[in-house]
Amino acid sequence: MLRRLSETETAILGGISEVQDERREPHRILRPGETCWRLEEADRAAVLVDAEAYFAALDTALRQARRSITILGWDFDGKITLRPEPDAPALGDLLRSLVEDHPELEVRILVWSVAVVHAPGAPLPLLIGAPWQDHPRISVRLDSKHPIYAAHHQKLVAIDDSLAFVGGMDLTVRRWDSCRHEADDPRRVTYEGKAYGPVHDVQAVVDGPAAVALGDLARERWRIATGEVVPAPVRNPGIWPEGVEPEFLREPIGIARTHPAWGPHEPVREAALLTAEAIRAARRSIYIEAQYLTARYIRDILVDHLKREDGPEVVVVLTFCARGFFEKLVMGINGERLIRHLRRHDRHDRLRVFYPSSPGREETECPIHVHAKVVVVDDLLLRIGSSNLNNRSVGLDTECDIAIEGTSPATRRRIAAIRDRLLGEHLDAEPEAVGRTHAEEGSLIRTIDRLNANPRRLKLSPAFDSRGAVRSMPGTFLLDPGKPFEPLWFLKKRT
Repeated sequence: MLRRLSETETAILGGISEVQDERREPHRILRPGETCWRLEEADRAAVLVDAEAYFAALDTALRQARRSITILGWDFDGKITLRPEPDAPALGDLLRSLVEDHPELEVRILVWSVAVVHAPGAPLPLLIGAPWQDHPRISVRLDSKHPIYAAHHQKLVAIDDSLAFVGGMDLTVRRWDSCRHEADDPRRVTYEGKAYGPVHDVQAVVDGPAAVALGDLARERWRIATGEVVPAPVRNPGIWPEGVEPEFLREPIGIARTHPAWGPHEPVREAALLTAEAIRAARRSIYIEAQYLTARYIRDILVDHLKREDGPEVVVVLTFCARGFFEKLVMGINGERLIRHLRRHDRHDRLRVFYPSSPGREETECPIHVHAKVVVVDDLLLRIGSSNLNNRSVGLDTECDIAIEGTSPATRRRIAAIRDRLLGEHLDAEPEAVGRTHAEEGSLIRTIDRLNANPRRLKLSPAFDSRGAVRSMPGTFLLDPGKPFEPLWFLKKRT
């Protein structure tokens, strides 16, 4: 179900536009050309937690498109449905019906080329097409314009330069779940009827000038990948997903990218710079939701915080374990080693690393797969996007994140409320209860300790109190590199 704001949250939101206009402070972290590409205002912005909310919002937004739909993804599968109802159309069929109903509408879908062998979606429709693609105003292309072993990893949908979704979710199989994350939800099945486990993810939606900027980003990636220059569409103002309450009004949105150095293209590392500067600026708390935690720059900043007597608390919500042999070998083992490294430097007991768990059958647990890429620093900054906290997201893969900086009291309250909502989901507690408890305790860790008593709860990562190596496994930098491989690097003179 799409989430509606509580009375308390609505009251907070009520005066945001006036307060922000009158009391906005200068941006300290979001600086165009450094920690972000552009800083553009969104008339409205909202956070969509889990794919039930995102997919339903996207369904209503796509139906409002009149001229342009551009989808960028690591993977794409046109057979999925955006709603779990039996009569819901497949996504590909929905897109086909939309272009047939609206004679000026064009649909462009750009997918990572290696998705056909690496991603979970069906490969043949991406390689040879599918009936729904057989239309002159639908174009599905594979993005191969990237270095060896790099991935196109941006997850973006831009509609009529008037609305854009960006975050961690691809439009593919094994992504849909509700915020309840029930172990045996009968709706959580693939289109082939195969059940899969609970999964948590986060997407954001923005309109206004921020959506125009994200449309520019999508067109530029399309140009790089295909060589085609697509003109900006005539805007269709007023698009907004039905049932979604905006959480921010007239809010500046920082858009940060990662592009690898490749051919004539210089490297772009705004996303990693943004994340580093935000985490470095923390004073009270750092809240992270991540699929992976292997990035060396994150490790070093967190170690510096944990060593200090007055440093912030660090709460990380990770996936329970990596999937697949190579993912376990690199992201899994190196993630465990990084956690042990952080724990070794946690001199003041300010670190917790959890995984979310839902009750299964016969008193067993069902770990919830975390696919979100979220960072919340104090009430100062919220970052949502595609960037994992691994090395390859620093300078190898293409990424897109957005961020909101708390430059007014109202914005800071909303950032804190979103963090409370995320924690409340994992603790099976109301966001208001999380906020009240945090106000009483003055500590995220003590808040979690007090509320962490329900069947759906947070559990300590197995690596948190484990013993063993703390250095990355030898040679795994080849599978999680921070920049593209250079041919014949071993022949180059080392300096």
